[in-house]
This record gives sequence, C-alpha cells and structure tokens, in this order.
Amino acid sequence: MPVTESIGSARLREDGSIELMIRATQPNGDFGEAMFIIPPDDKRYDNILAHVGGLEPGEAKPVPPFD
Repeated sequence: MPVTESIGSARLREDGSIELMIRATQPNGDFGEAMFIIPPDDKRYDNILAHVGGLEPGEAKPVPPFD
C-alpha cells in the first residue's frame, strides 16, 4: 500500500547535511514540530537518506512515516 501521508520534509544542504523538518499532530489538535540537522558522519544519516529515497544537493522531499 503506497504511503500518502508525510510527517515532514527532508532537504539535502550544500554541505551534505540533511535538514529534517518533522511534525506530529494529535487527534485533539495538539502538535509539535522539530528541525534536525543530520551531518554525513551521523550514524542515522544513511538510514534517513534511504528512507526518503535519496536526495541531490538542494533537493527536498516529503518524509514518509517511520515504522
């Protein structure tokens, strides 16, 4: 089943870091947002890059929910 919802966006910065903007919304309307900068030497980097299907410098993509 294809994923149609997004939990945020990921953009590959010129320095190779991934800028990850994530949001969460609760049924009662409460929400939270966070921004993470993931440098290439971060142990999560390859998993995040694979999760969004790869990125080119300057490119942004929606982030599907993590399992």
